[in-house]
This record gives sequence, C-alpha cells and structure tokens, in this order.
Amino acid sequence: MFYKRSSTVHRQDLGPAASQTSPSVPFVELRQSLATEITIISPCVKQTMRLIARSRNKDGSEEGIETALREALANAMVHGNQMDAHKRVYVACRCTADGEVSITVQDEGSGFESGTVPDPTDPENRLVTHGRGIYLMRMSMDEVCFEQGGAVVYMRKKPNARPGSNMKS
Repeated sequence: MFYKRSSTVHRQDLGPAASQTSPSVPFVELRQSLATEITIISPCVKQTMRLIARSRNKDGSEEGIETALREALANAMVHGNQMDAHKRVYVACRCTADGEVSITVQDEGSGFESGTVPDPTDPENRLVTHGRGIYLMRMSMDEVCFEQGGAVVYMRKKPNARPGSNMKS
C-alpha cells in the first residue's frame, strides 16, 4: 500500500466520473493490494476511512461510505475471487481537496452482469439472506458503476467542502 499526493488529477486513473473532476484539484490517494481473506476487510476499511476523515468534512455520509466499501470488498473476495487465496483484490481511494471521494475495487474474477442482480426491495426478495451489497453501495454513494465485465466497481461521493476548506495534514 502507498499514499500518493499530487496537485494534478490524472484522468485515466479516475474511472467514468473523470469528466466531473477538475484537472487541477489537489488529491491524496491510497492504493492497497489485498489477499483474498475476509479478515483483511476491517483493517483495510479502517485505514481507508482514516484517510477519508482527514480529507472530507463530516456530513453524516461516513457510515454510508464505509458500508459501500465493505460491501465492495466482500463482493470482490466472495463472488469475484470466489475466496481463492491465490487471487488478490486491488483498492484505490482518492480524496480531493474539495471533499470528493472516489473508490475503485478490482478483483481477479471473471466478472458478472450487474443488470441481472435481483432487486432486494422487491417483495419476493425481501426474505433472501444475500444480495443486498450492490443495493447498499448504490444507496450510500452518489455514483456506482461496474467496468471490465463487473470485475471493477467504481464508486464516488460528491465534494462536500465549504469555501476555503483544505485537506487536513
């Protein structure tokens, strides 16, 4: 894992919402490569949330961002990598000075068709004990999209900085 500070956003690294991000907004980024092991999720989330807390004003969205990240990591390990210990999950979190958070989670699985996932709010699915992760990600973040056949999930929370705000050191 490593931290990266930059004064220039590299559009090719941001995913589909890059056009909504100013090319001159300073950012800090954390990248991690994780073994496919469920017990690694909590430490990864804790570290990522510390970065986000330093970069974003508290506005009540913190629990939602944390939930979305947990669900994306669990889906990548369980469904994407099918708990194969030889496969890895790659996480990148970028926080801009204006409070925007972009998270990308990539697994080494074969992907899936996101449109075929049943809606957990439909009456026939309400008692099913699984299938809520993507729904929770979509409800918690401003943008969620799947790329590379579903092996990559990109999530974004819009900026929330007040005028004159800056990233905390």
